[in-house]
Amino acid sequence: MSPWRLLSLGLGAYALALIATAPASLIDAGLQQASEGRLRLAEAHGTLWSGTGQIEMRDRMRRSGIAKSITWQLLPAYMLRGQLRYEVGLDLAARRFPVTISLAGVEVADADIDLPAAALGLAIPKLAPLGLGGDVLLRLARVSFGRNAIQGKATLQWRGAGSAYTPVSPLGDYELRIEGEGAAARASLRTLQGPIQLDGRGSWTSGGNPAFLGSARIPPEHLQQLAPLMRMIAVERDEGSFELQLK
Repeated sequence: MSPWRLLSLGLGAYALALIATAPASLIDAGLQQASEGRLRLAEAHGTLWSGTGQIEMRDRMRRSGIAKSITWQLLPAYMLRGQLRYEVGLDLAARRFPVTISLAGVEVADADIDLPAAALGLAIPKLAPLGLGGDVLLRLARVSFGRNAIQGKATLQWRGAGSAYTPVSPLGDYELRIEGEGAAARASLRTLQGPIQLDGRGSWTSGGNPAFLGSARIPPEHLQQLAPLMRMIAVERDEGSFELQLK
């Protein structure tokens, strides 16, 4: 066997040893740095190879948030391709999905992530005071995150929507579709069912802040109950017609 072959095998074995023994707390440090403190791994146990913990999503002030249990397991065969591929599970009963890390970035595929509606308030501070209820399902078919770039499609559905500031419950189901192409990502909002007819478009460019402009229409029979809620986050342009702008 050639010296170069021996050297490559030795380096590969050394890399495996580092991953097998490195503490899981290193993931927490990486998450906090990449997300400016918005994401972190609490109660981490195990190693970079496999482990468990609580993945936390926090607001911009890092004072409140939500947490979900997480497990991960490295698939060693992918290291021969220059990749770190993990099988990741959120919550004990959830189906696992692959997360692949390479020099090109991070890719997530076939992921269905269930979150409480409070997650919307964490991501969009303007919505936080509304006391949102219901469930959010984030579907990632195949999404990759590179340096200043995003590629792929994702769907976010808000099911059984509700708010502490209206007696109408549930408010319906709503869907946001996101499509990334390089340095830019676009989003579109629509109503699946419910009394508030939402429509909107948004965009995000690498290095800039997300911008979204939408409209909402409330039928006359629900106007008295729902208009006060919409006035908290939108501008009323006409009776039953509102303009919503999020930045």
